Amino acid sequence: MLNVPAFLMCLTQAIFFEARGEPFIGRVAVASVVMNRVADERFPNDICEVVYQGPTYKTRPDVPVRHRCQFSFYCDGKSDEIDFDTKPAQEALQVALMIADGMVFDVTEGSTFYHAVYVNPGWAKTKTRVVQIQNHIFYRWENPNKKVKEEKSEDELKT
Repeated sequence: MLNVPAFLMCLTQAIFFEARGEPFIGRVAVASVVMNRVADERFPNDICEVVYQGPTYKTRPDVPVRHRCQFSFYCDGKSDEIDFDTKPAQEALQVALMIADGMVFDVTEGSTFYHAVYVNPGWAKTKTRVVQIQNHIFYRWENPNKKVKEEKSEDELKT
């Protein structure tokens, strides 16, 4: 059994199950969405809470409602176990480590949502489309409450 910290395992699961057939940039993009959500005040500030976000049953609060999670792999009814003896699992872990260490930049320009190209979710028209990477389209959820830093004029810098 591989000894991986929980936050890294959660990020690895998201990368593995959501983007295992994607090239490196596609796996980085999915991981970036997780990290962008962690940094966004409208989402949980914990990687595992972001990855496992979704409604649960009242009688079974540990069981997610099928097909209603933010990341579909978590509530698709299939096992979330990863066999780390496989190349795709090792690649997913490598990307998770690189993202966690800040070794790669956000290719999604702050995206907090994405979907596969073969679906057309209703929420997509309420978000700003940023980029398509392979089989996923990435979106940014603009935050009207976020304060934008104002640049100081040259005169203000002198005082």
